Amino acid sequence: MAEHRTMQRDALLDAARSLLSEGGTEALTFPALAERTGLARSSVYEYFRSRAAVVEELCAVDFPVWAAEVEAAMERVDSPEAKIEAYVRQQLALVGDRRHRAVVAISAGELDAGAREKIRAAHGGLIAMVVQALGELGHEQPRLTAVLLQGVVDAAVRRIELGAEDPAGVTQAAVTMALHGVRP
Repeated sequence: MAEHRTMQRDALLDAARSLLSEGGTEALTFPALAERTGLARSSVYEYFRSRAAVVEELCAVDFPVWAAEVEAAMERVDSPEAKIEAYVRQQLALVGDRRHRAVVAISAGELDAGAREKIRAAHGGLIAMVVQALGELGHEQPRLTAVLLQGVVDAAVRRIELGAEDPAGVTQAAVTMALHGVRP
């Protein structure tokens, strides 16, 4: 029975990822989750009390996997510059991944304070990964620099999501800005 409940919960989370990546937070409704999974709407409420609870669970499940992929990319290289480049490139490489699209949609959504705090904590963990490399480069305020760097990454994610430019060009521009500032 517990295995069946786990399978249904996983199916609900997968449906939530699809809905978020297709239509953003507005698309994530309990009737839509019920329709996608073939469950009764009342069954959806047995698993999640609110949309925010679905979002919190997605963050708890997906963000660590995504962050681990960024961390692994950084561990494969040696120099601080290469680590910073890997940090930027890996996040942007994950833009097409449904888990990433869902997290981006969630981040932009209107959530309760608890869900927002969980997202902030997850982003804080991601930012912490690059603080050491920035410190090794000699930044006097590596944490602040890491937060600003993540702002560049987030802006690049939005450009890629919009489809206005070639993702490879956006990625290269973000890497250049991360490593050289506004100098061409």
